Amino acid sequence: MNITSIKGIGDKTAALFEKLDIFDTGDLLKFFPMEYDLFEPVSTIDTLKSGCLAAIRVYVISAPVIRRIRRLSILSFNVSDGHGEMNIVYFNAPYLRNSIKKGEECVFRGRVMMRGNRFSFNNPRKYKIEEYEKLSGTKQPIYHTTKGLSSSAIQKAVRRAYESEITIGVKTPGSPLYDSLPQEIIDKRGLMPYYEAISNIHMPMDDEHLIKARERLAYQEFYEYILRMARLGTYSRPNSYPMIEVAETGRLKDSLPYILTPDQLHVWESIRDDLMSEKRMVRLMQGDVGSGKTIVAVLSLLMCVCNGYQGAFMAPTEVLASQHFDTIRKLSDEYGLPFKPVLLTGQVKGKARTRILDDIREGEANLIIGTHALFQEKVEYSKLALVVTDEQHRFGVLQREALAGKGGEPAVLIMSATPIPRTLAMILYGDLEVSTIHTMPVGRLPIRNCVVDTSYRPTAYKFITEQVKAGHQVYIICPQIDSGELIGVENVTDYSKELETSLPEEIRIGVLHGQMSAAMKDKVMNEFAAGNIDVLVSTTVVEVGVNVPNATVMYVENAERFGLAQLHQLRGRVGRSDVQSYCIFMMNNSSDRAKERLNILVNSNDGFEIAAEDVRLRGPGDIFGIRQSGDVIFNIGDIYQDSELIMWAKEDVGI
Repeated sequence: MNITSIKGIGDKTAALFEKLDIFDTGDLLKFFPMEYDLFEPVSTIDTLKSGCLAAIRVYVISAPVIRRIRRLSILSFNVSDGHGEMNIVYFNAPYLRNSIKKGEECVFRGRVMMRGNRFSFNNPRKYKIEEYEKLSGTKQPIYHTTKGLSSSAIQKAVRRAYESEITIGVKTPGSPLYDSLPQEIIDKRGLMPYYEAISNIHMPMDDEHLIKARERLAYQEFYEYILRMARLGTYSRPNSYPMIEVAETGRLKDSLPYILTPDQLHVWESIRDDLMSEKRMVRLMQGDVGSGKTIVAVLSLLMCVCNGYQGAFMAPTEVLASQHFDTIRKLSDEYGLPFKPVLLTGQVKGKARTRILDDIREGEANLIIGTHALFQEKVEYSKLALVVTDEQHRFGVLQREALAGKGGEPAVLIMSATPIPRTLAMILYGDLEVSTIHTMPVGRLPIRNCVVDTSYRPTAYKFITEQVKAGHQVYIICPQIDSGELIGVENVTDYSKELETSLPEEIRIGVLHGQMSAAMKDKVMNEFAAGNIDVLVSTTVVEVGVNVPNATVMYVENAERFGLAQLHQLRGRVGRSDVQSYCIFMMNNSSDRAKERLNILVNSNDGFEIAAEDVRLRGPGDIFGIRQSGDVIFNIGDIYQDSELIMWAKEDVGI
């Protein structure tokens, strides 16, 4: 049923849902929560601890006061519960002044901070007493949002959609609650019925039902994905574009101002041999961010064009595609390489796009660099022999189907900064070969890491200021975009404003997040890369970003909420020059378990070891962490946490 069939959703609200790729009730019911918020019982002020998430039932004992610092408006007042007093602060919310009445009793909920010698809340959520009593002890779903559409509005729509669809019945093929898995598999694996899983993922009865619901839905994703991969058939095919060894690759290697590491050389030789063999190459090249995968890809593409063929280089973002284009063009100019590169992204339009498409079709362009636009219907290649993709997360069924429609069967080189065990890689990407670059290039200094709690924040700000004054740049990562999703979790919008009061005025602060338009994201990243932004406050969209060697600090707020593999990739954004770099993991929840997990990053730079330890230390209660929408192949499944489910699905599909 169309999304407008849900009570309270008209055309205007439907347009907001469409921004989240939700068009009907089926899409909505598969729009799973990214996180759950457990509403704790109220605490008394004298029992609070800095950094913890808490709710307090208090009286407002002072009238709100507004003061201004630079462009920032700060509203503050004091509250008491008879056991102590604390300060409440809101940034850039002067309109709240009239809604806070001296003498009123209510509940405030937020992250506890220390200001001087007493506690404070920054931007807490306010509740009526009876409203909080209903929520206390419950686990509420939190959804990815878009401007104008709150998580609570999505939650309400999901409930109504489920109630509507369950009345139609779960046995009707075509219903979004219809169970498509064979009953024998459900029984064999002890899986929860699909309609129950959908109910409990959005409206969990308890933790046990939530865990079982997620297991069922993750398994379903893996099963359907592997089934589609099986129907596409094996990667193993004759080489349609056999190549011969060329002198240009050796000359480029010898001319570079650095020596390739033994791992880089070994991987390059494997690729070279693949391209010359009778069997079509499909290879996964793994290596941490900064390990030197790109130059190996360039050597592979150079061999391709020197054999008279075309190569394609696909990147996950337009900014990164542009950077690859500039890098290869500079190499071509400096070393006289025979590349004739073109850049094809969604931003290229009109006559310029038509000219590029003509050059690709006629073979005038021998290297095509871009985003997923490389595989759109109107792009016709002359002799596409090699595809390099720098977005391993998304190279799966859809990309294989798109490639199949381009005629011929080009060799494929998949680049990955996320370490994937070989057994899982073969299931997810077909019968491909796997190569790994373990060693980092000579001259790179190890990143210095520290795990700290919120009491360290003033020291961190001082350190950031020193780094900027020394001419360097800084990334600051927050888990969410604004304060509308997760209570007590730092967000880009408020954090960037607070930094304006905490850092010197001359420091230039930029903001980046996934709700920006592609053009605006590109503009911000280009400004940061050009050195026009000193401190970039961002969500994890920088995880797949551009190369900014001048950035020397990666500072992650609420680090305990991220997976270690993701933090390891974020850390790889710095340490990309011969200047010492640093990574600060700020814990807002400083439990012993959180410290143990994060200290793995301090003690290891090995992505495989970090991923394995992350899985070992995660428990059933850690199944949902901060995760950017659309970053991975699977909506709810986790290839590390759910490796057993992947093996089940492989066995049940019969491959």
